[in-house]
Amino acid sequence: MYADENVIKIKHDVLYEVAKLAFAGELEEKKDYIANQLIPGPAAHFRCCIYKEREIIRQRVRLAEGKAPGPVDDGNVIQVISSACEDCPISSYTVTENCQNCLGKACINACKFGAIEPGRIRSHIDPQKCKECGKCAQACPYNAIAHLKRPCKFSCPVNAITYDEYGISVIDEKKCIRCGKCIHSCPFGAIASKTFIVPVIEALKAGKHIYAMAAPATEGQFGVDITMASWKKAMKEMGFTDFYDVGLGGDMTAAYEAEEWAEAYKEGNKKVTSCCPAFVEFVEKNFPMLKENISHNPSPMAAIAKYIKKNDPDCKVVFIGPCTAKKAEIRKDGIKEYVDSALTFEELQALFDARE
Repeated sequence: MYADENVIKIKHDVLYEVAKLAFAGELEEKKDYIANQLIPGPAAHFRCCIYKEREIIRQRVRLAEGKAPGPVDDGNVIQVISSACEDCPISSYTVTENCQNCLGKACINACKFGAIEPGRIRSHIDPQKCKECGKCAQACPYNAIAHLKRPCKFSCPVNAITYDEYGISVIDEKKCIRCGKCIHSCPFGAIASKTFIVPVIEALKAGKHIYAMAAPATEGQFGVDITMASWKKAMKEMGFTDFYDVGLGGDMTAAYEAEEWAEAYKEGNKKVTSCCPAFVEFVEKNFPMLKENISHNPSPMAAIAKYIKKNDPDCKVVFIGPCTAKKAEIRKDGIKEYVDSALTFEELQALFDARE
């Protein structure tokens, strides 16, 4: 389930303002005013006060610049916006109305951390003390203690999300595969990815040779009227030198992998594709013994980028698609030499809007 329209609007408004200022050469000078411009006050619209709303905008501006939203940067392209995450009300374990406030107090006796207290109507769990061991839920004879997971944690396929002592979600960079499911599942819009819009804009303004290449999903994303041909026209009007359909890279990778897999089959081995960076990281981090079974051929994105740079070595190459994992893939050795930036559709939309 994807974030609602309010979250999407805030994302777009911030990206648009950053892109507009970057094109005008005024980002450093005026970026601190974006929060006040988008949240003029005096009444708050989506948080407790305008000061928290403005802080969320400021952290989103940092992400739009390609920086971490807070003072610590672990290098992950997917980051938690702490000022937005603070409002998530869900504790991991909560006492429901099924609680009979019984004399035995099995839940309190089972807790080793003093996290449960008796109440007038039902027991209460202090989320600051709870260690999420689940002993209370197991001990309750009425099944009155429910285990609730935040949407971000529930959606993560590799269990990379935990909470800190203040209840803020924490993404374990060593487990995260950058699939982006947590971004789309958070109803507070508290998880987002860094963007590369500023360096792309600077390259366009400098008049450099800069090539765009779009994922095959592009055509299906916008309806039958928006084709690769119309994308090429739009990108050239934006200032890009040329535009490529990464579907061509898919053909190249399929041909290379067919040869590789045929050789592996002769030796009694099996291979899996290298096309999806999230899948590749999933295998590398969770099944390292199967790492050698991943194809050694480049992904379609990398294949096209190598082709472009071979013909124009000093150019810049920008990938466009729906996938946040591509932002991490372009940092890998053997790929970062060919792909300079990766943009999502909503980030490119902000560039279009900023250029009217």
